[in-house]
Amino acid sequence: MTDFSDFTDVTYEVDNGLAWITINRPDRYNAFRARTVDELVKAFKHAWASSDVGAIALTGAGDKAFCAGGDQKQRMETGDYGPSDSGLFEVEALHRVLRDVSKPVIAAVNGVAVGGGHVLHLLCDLSIAADTAIFGQNGPRVGSFDAGLGTGYLARAVGEKRAREIWFLCRRYSAEQALDWGLVNKVVPADQLRAEVRAWADEILLLSPFTLKVLKQSLNADSEHFIAQGAMAISTLKVFGESEEAKEGITAFNEKRKPDFSKYRGN
Repeated sequence: MTDFSDFTDVTYEVDNGLAWITINRPDRYNAFRARTVDELVKAFKHAWASSDVGAIALTGAGDKAFCAGGDQKQRMETGDYGPSDSGLFEVEALHRVLRDVSKPVIAAVNGVAVGGGHVLHLLCDLSIAADTAIFGQNGPRVGSFDAGLGTGYLARAVGEKRAREIWFLCRRYSAEQALDWGLVNKVVPADQLRAEVRAWADEILLLSPFTLKVLKQSLNADSEHFIAQGAMAISTLKVFGESEEAKEGITAFNEKRKPDFSKYRGN
């Protein structure tokens, strides 16, 4: 059994069949480091195996952020996302478990969902957003990217033109815009978010767990090839992250200035 008393970055609670998994780093806008990812994977696997859980909600602590993606301050400080159990940055395993867990996962988007945090909500089966939520990608600003599921599956959700806009302009989108584009299922006032997730979970909990499992696997099958593309992208990102171009992005982010990528346009 998972010992949640050892967790520092994630909290886990079960309420009448609904497991709440919360990224608990509000001081960093719930950005994830390697330890956060490890704890999220363990929490999802625990919910997967638990007979008292029929649906899972993923959210962020506080009222400002769902998840701001990878912790860029950590990346600036150490050159990576910090230590992990395996020695690897297991973000691919997190993406994998979000899709593989046999129980429906609802993203309760309570604030900023950008960068890798935007990908996390995208990979949840359902997304319910507070009216204060903000969505968008950030990779090209900070010398990073999320190919595979973060691009191909995004295009499945919103269409090619919109997916390219999201990645190529790094704009911020309101909850209502996200709803209009099909990025989220519903938008509610922020103070009603948890109650709305509870209501959706209660409907799910009335249904056959086995049929939900097979339906989720069937829905996943059509986009499964993006997993392999994502693995190649992670390999590429590791090499690119050591380049001067990538370092300019992360340095500019932490210095709160616009990056100057002009010298790299001939590549």
